[in-house]
Amino acid sequence: MKPQPIAFFAHHQGRGHANRIMAIAKHIPSARPLHILTAKPAQFDGIDRDAEIIELPNMIGAPSRSCRLHAQPTPSVLHCVPVGVDAMRHHMGLIAQTLRSVDPALFVIDVSAEIALLARIMSVPAITIRMHGDRSDAGHLAGYEACVGMLAPFDERIEQDDYPVWARRRTLYTGGLCTTKDAILERDAARTKLALPSDQTITLVIAGGGGSGTPFAPLTVAARAEPDALWLVAGPVHREGHETDFGNLRELGWVDNLTDYLCAADRVVASAGDNTVHEIARASKPFLCIPEWRYFDEQQAKAAELARVGAALHLTTWPASIPEWQKVLRQTDALDVSIIASLHDPDAARTAAQWLDSQADRLWSS
Repeated sequence: MKPQPIAFFAHHQGRGHANRIMAIAKHIPSARPLHILTAKPAQFDGIDRDAEIIELPNMIGAPSRSCRLHAQPTPSVLHCVPVGVDAMRHHMGLIAQTLRSVDPALFVIDVSAEIALLARIMSVPAITIRMHGDRSDAGHLAGYEACVGMLAPFDERIEQDDYPVWARRRTLYTGGLCTTKDAILERDAARTKLALPSDQTITLVIAGGGGSGTPFAPLTVAARAEPDALWLVAGPVHREGHETDFGNLRELGWVDNLTDYLCAADRVVASAGDNTVHEIARASKPFLCIPEWRYFDEQQAKAAELARVGAALHLTTWPASIPEWQKVLRQTDALDVSIIASLHDPDAARTAAQWLDSQADRLWSS
């Protein structure tokens, strides 16, 4: 008898949700049909197993059909549900239609509290993928309660104290799930490959892709604080027009071989993006974590937990002076890298897939 399908919902903001689903889907038995609902199907072009990709309308920012509809207050148990939005009705209707026709054994949601509630109303067992942050509001708690379980793609040691005990009991902690699989090289081998100096301290700054980019001005101060070191910046930066460039500060732009640069670095400065954290853990590097703004303080909360266990140095703002940079870099270099390395689990995606597959069977057994 053919196993019941598993359906996934992938939020389309950023590539992280899609990459995580593809990493997990790879390990779900091929006999079990998969259906993936997303507003950005192109993100799944690289999936290496059969799956039906169902395109959802992009409802973000779509207008209501009247000013009075737009002015209706949002219920406390929901987050983003404007009234009278055609794209939203089509979006949620297509999800409901798919759940009705596919009849999945599980609906895995990465991420949306509202869609978790929709699944429960549709009488479909749902698993929500966890993220850090202040999610103690009524909407998030209702989404957790509506699900049959939660999947946390990180180590339980960096769970937040304020996450409810009842929800923790229903959560699978996979260990740190990194979707990057590029080979880890020894430091000198990576530097030879990249034609980087072997005798210079190298700091890699991973600039965030959200918003307008990582601010460039603080990095110029960092370069001045370490004139004999090399600072490499991967990703977009934001300039305000008053910055002075320095010869030991080099912009790489977007790079396809970020793992090589991680391996070549002596330390890393980055935000607390989920895959970024686990890429740094996988490369086992001292980590200065300066979170970006995200809804529900997701990155600040994650960075605080990393600092609590000694896996990173957490700053809430960028250092603004040479002495401050020198101080935080000394503190970063003093970190025990074995702690952050232990937060990455190379089998996390497989663990998640096996758990989902077993849940899909267990929940429907007599």
